[in-house]
Amino acid sequence: MNMIGLDTNVLVRYIAQDDARQSAAAAKLIEKRCTPECPGYVSLVTLVELVWVTETCYDAKREEVATILRTLLCARQLFLDEAETVWRALRLFESSTADFADHLVERLAANAGCAETFTFDKKGSKAGMKILNL
Repeated sequence: MNMIGLDTNVLVRYIAQDDARQSAAAAKLIEKRCTPECPGYVSLVTLVELVWVTETCYDAKREEVATILRTLLCARQLFLDEAETVWRALRLFESSTADFADHLVERLAANAGCAETFTFDKKGSKAGMKILNL
């Protein structure tokens, strides 16, 4: 399958529509060049960066982040890496207070066969990871 790689800044411009020239170029790429036959590829790194940027720079709330993720997951012209795992992480994110990235880390580790995932981050424990005590 042919794909077109999409960087975080392209997705941010497309979603935020906050820079006339870049937003228009991003929209043209995603809406015209990306198709189900030649989708835009969204890596896990890009996805995690997108969530971080929307929360940090655009003050997106959890519900808004969840809507963005759902929209990307459902877009026929996009191919999200590990989409099934992203769906699982999204459902957990929506029902908890942990960060999306923490849920994604935990779900990816579980998919890899890890019995446990350890963290020093207390919020990470809300995503199912275990606190590593010093």
